[in-house]
Amino acid sequence: MPGFEIFGDEEKKEIAEVLETGVLFRYEFGEQRKGVYKVAEFEKMFAAYCGAAHAQAVTSGTAALKVALMALGVGPGDEVITQGFTFVATWEAILDVGAIPVFTEVDESLNMDVADLVSKITDRTRCIIPVHMLGSAADIESIIDIACRHGLPVLEDTAQAAGGTVGGKHLGTFGKCGTFSFDAVKTMTTGEGGMIITNDPKLWRQMSEYQDHGHDHVENPGARGGEGRNFIGFNYRMMELQGAIGLAQLAKLDFMVKRQKEHKARLQRAASTIPGVTLRRQIDPEGDTATFFAFLLSDKEHCQRVGDHLKAQGVGAINFAENTWHFYPQWEHLLSGATLHSSGWPFKTPEGKRRVIYSPEILPRSAAIMERTLVYPVAINMEEEKLASICQALESAAAL
Repeated sequence: MPGFEIFGDEEKKEIAEVLETGVLFRYEFGEQRKGVYKVAEFEKMFAAYCGAAHAQAVTSGTAALKVALMALGVGPGDEVITQGFTFVATWEAILDVGAIPVFTEVDESLNMDVADLVSKITDRTRCIIPVHMLGSAADIESIIDIACRHGLPVLEDTAQAAGGTVGGKHLGTFGKCGTFSFDAVKTMTTGEGGMIITNDPKLWRQMSEYQDHGHDHVENPGARGGEGRNFIGFNYRMMELQGAIGLAQLAKLDFMVKRQKEHKARLQRAASTIPGVTLRRQIDPEGDTATFFAFLLSDKEHCQRVGDHLKAQGVGAINFAENTWHFYPQWEHLLSGATLHSSGWPFKTPEGKRRVIYSPEILPRSAAIMERTLVYPVAINMEEEKLASICQALESAAAL
């Protein structure tokens, strides 16, 4: 992690083919582009890789979430359940379509607590978004069972887990649709970019139209600008250069995951020497993408001692309880309802009535887990010296 570690001749070749045509736009210009449609090819190859019928490329993982939510018909007055440990994009997209995020606890998988999910479902719930956080699967089969019993769609946020599986089935294919991010620090990257996969042809068509201003993409004599429009949309189109890089990176994804697994295994062995340590619970260890290595200490104080020791050795680990991007109590702009809208939307109605109030205290079980958890990102080309230094520091923490 991330894929830019192995940028090479493959990416350069794909990009050069785009530059030779002079066409960066993913649609139209048929004669000029000479059959080169990189985004369309990337969609086809990514869907095939995941075992999905359809894929829709967009400008980011955040855009993928919003486009999927819009296609699912989620909007004002609806509630969408997700987890309190995720990147801010998950709940930003929910708020951006006018819905209300409802947060569940996480368990020691660092993903959605299935028991808490059940308790959060109401008659206003319209969608469930489990997040395959830090490259490892949520208990997706149990979540799907619960959703089916309540007649709710599941949108899998697979932003951090491209290439991950459960029981040999790719993450992102269990729910109604799955979203992916290819930003600059993801295992496979296009710099910026995202993808949505689905087996539902109607849902795919709605996503395809929405991400291109509502254009229906039906063949027409007027070419670009002559399409019909079934509804309003927005612009979340991926451009050809991103599609080109995506093709090269996708071809390397299995190799990247394999390398990460090798490095993570060494970190696991070293951390396991620490008394009282437990490893993050894995739903399917074989399907883990190994983009991160997470381990739990016996309590908050033990975690602090080990964390301080690792920092002193020059190989500090991340404590996500202190991270302002990923953990619920640290989202000060969410908790305070901060927005640029003069009316206070989406936290208030246009009339000024508060729609939702978030308290930093509502996820105590998650806080108790996160405060004793340390995490290392796992690189693809992890230098032997760096890897050995981390392992040595972990092993020496056993004496603390």
